[in-house]
Amino acid sequence: MKKALLIGCLLQSFYTASLCQNKKDINYGNNPKAGRYYSIRGIKMYCEIYGKGKPVLMIHGNGGSIRTFENSIEYFSKKYKVIAADSRAQGKSRDKGDSISFEMMADDEAALLDTLKIKKVYVIGWSDGGINALLLAIRHPALVNKLVSSGANLRPDSTALTISEWKKDNTIYEILKTKVVTTFADRNKKKLFMLDYFQPNIPNADLHKIKCPALIIGGDRDIITIEHTAMIYENIPRAYLWIVPDSGHRTIIEHNEEFNKKVDDFLSNNFHNK
Repeated sequence: MKKALLIGCLLQSFYTASLCQNKKDINYGNNPKAGRYYSIRGIKMYCEIYGKGKPVLMIHGNGGSIRTFENSIEYFSKKYKVIAADSRAQGKSRDKGDSISFEMMADDEAALLDTLKIKKVYVIGWSDGGINALLLAIRHPALVNKLVSSGANLRPDSTALTISEWKKDNTIYEILKTKVVTTFADRNKKKLFMLDYFQPNIPNADLHKIKCPALIIGGDRDIITIEHTAMIYENIPRAYLWIVPDSGHRTIIEHNEEFNKKVDDFLSNNFHNK
């Protein structure tokens, strides 16, 4: 049975003031004790692994890295085996190619899990990582036990993005499309911007292929419209929806404690629509 719409009132309102705050002296995203490179589909993919238990894959957003999830890694690694990787062309992952797509990144994650000999995983993705989480479940359904997708969109247009953000992207595109870049770093930044400008392009019908339970999350002030987030929820057969009050796009940062607890409840089968 389709789960009821969840627009819950949060029990408390915490704000994680800085992405760099961390209770422990662990340099997530640059920790030689936990990280290593894997040869994955023509790239060198950097990955860090923490904790023991059922595996949880965390996927960051555009231009980000493992460090995006540092507070969540600390929380979830107490009871799960957390696998956090830098997506291709981002963080410490090495990618010299000219092209990039969400489908490529989803297939990278699947290849990483195969290399790690992990047959089933929980997936938590934010922003572009939320898109990758959806595509991983669409393209490799046998791998995904449950998925959490926060701040994801299916299309790069004004039906998905708030008008101000969509217009801003158009302005940046006009500047970038004729700009000649010579350094690898600038070329990479342009490649990643163009990724979000032209992609993703996921048909609504593809969401019907997601058979695992899914928690779809968006902020009430997110750059992704509430209507679009709700539409993603409506097209996944076994989905829950959480629209987070007083939250922008960075729900995992702005409401980190609530995010961790709610997601943990969902993964642990203690999730309730309240």
